[in-house]
Amino acid sequence: MKFNPEKLKIKDQRMVPFIDPEEIWGIIRDNPSDAKLVKGIVAKSLDKQRLTLAETAVLVNTTDPDLVEMIKEGARQLKEKVYGNRIVLFAPLYVGNNCTNNCQYCGFRTSNKDTIRKTLTDEELIEEVISLEETGQKRLILVFGEHPDYTPEYIAHSVKLVYGVKKDNGEIRRVNVNAAPLDIDGFRIVKDAGIGTYQVFQETYHPETYSKVHLGGAKRNFDWRLTAFDRAQEAGVDDVGLGVLFGLYDWRYEVLGIIRHTNHLEACYNIGPHTISFPRIQNASMLNVDKAHFVSDEDFVKLVAIFRLAVPYTGLILTARESAEIRSEIMRFGVSQIDGGTKIELGGYSDKKSENQNLNKEQFQINDSRSLNEIIDELLGNNYLPSFCTACYRKGRTGEHFMEFSVPGFIKRFCSPNAILTLVEYLEDYAPEHTKKLGYEVVEANINDLSQNYDMGELKGRIARIKAGQRDLYF
Repeated sequence: MKFNPEKLKIKDQRMVPFIDPEEIWGIIRDNPSDAKLVKGIVAKSLDKQRLTLAETAVLVNTTDPDLVEMIKEGARQLKEKVYGNRIVLFAPLYVGNNCTNNCQYCGFRTSNKDTIRKTLTDEELIEEVISLEETGQKRLILVFGEHPDYTPEYIAHSVKLVYGVKKDNGEIRRVNVNAAPLDIDGFRIVKDAGIGTYQVFQETYHPETYSKVHLGGAKRNFDWRLTAFDRAQEAGVDDVGLGVLFGLYDWRYEVLGIIRHTNHLEACYNIGPHTISFPRIQNASMLNVDKAHFVSDEDFVKLVAIFRLAVPYTGLILTARESAEIRSEIMRFGVSQIDGGTKIELGGYSDKKSENQNLNKEQFQINDSRSLNEIIDELLGNNYLPSFCTACYRKGRTGEHFMEFSVPGFIKRFCSPNAILTLVEYLEDYAPEHTKKLGYEVVEANINDLSQNYDMGELKGRIARIKAGQRDLYF
């Protein structure tokens, strides 16, 4: 069946809820998979054009193994075209797990009396940051429960505190935030603290399912959460991250829900999300959800590939919820960011005795507990370019400005040299000898690749300056 783009011209309005389950299911129903269509849609994406909801529906409806392989191969090629071989690294840092919500998939839910509640003191937060800096981390996401204690002023204070921690050559250059939706004034307060990306995950775009799994607290308000980034944009926070928790509802619907959200932001504000996250439900203390919609590994790989094709310029984040094996598999098909050396227990980074997971201290179970250096070793061994780059944020290349740079295809031009510079910093300051040797082989290979299109004199000069002791050089 031929899809009709005219029926997808939906008039968006700022601050108005925009999710219509009947519309989304209608698009899925009306756009079955077809070999010719799939081929044309993949070709369109490889031309770096955003896909429509109908085109995305064709891909989610595709089950033929050969066509699924075509989708995955298209995603692999597109990632190489847009992002090159770089993988950006970060770490989550849980600041407090007090929460008034009663989410049935979360260990922090208010009805879970076994959870050990804690909010880091300023001194404890500084100790955590120092521990992370000592491993080479440069990018953090601060995670807060949804609780009156975690006001915009408190979040802003925490962000500023983290930026102020310096240990030897260590420093945190980008602080992202995952916290409750705020009002416009609240978003202005956290913006003034110099945050990077502000993440709010809708969890599920299906209102009925949403109400079933959110049984208490402010999070029960589907529309307030849905329009969080409208308020963020009105407050000048133009760097935002969408996310859905796969396993709560049909994954095909959720994929289109995120694309619908992306369309809304672009239609209203001319700015899409900076990142999309796609965690799957993992074991958690008092986990209580229907397993009917749990996502298989096979479908998980496919949906990540579809995201890559649907939104060519949006960062895709794959977390340590997934096992090392799954992460290694999925990275090939479009992932641009992963966390490394992850600990989600409050105070876990500075507590050297904390080696075993305790679900009563954590939000959920992580399945990749490798150190940051172990993950870097694997990335280097697979010819990825590990990156701690923060240049776009600090040069003002975010929001609409980021789109101006990224849509013409300039990401690789800026990001690959900056990734090399941050990797050299890591190799000089933190890497053991075997990692350093392998790392410089990867650096040299990437310089040779870039030299086919650019004059590498300036880049090589900056590498020499880093080896001589300078830090934080970027384009």
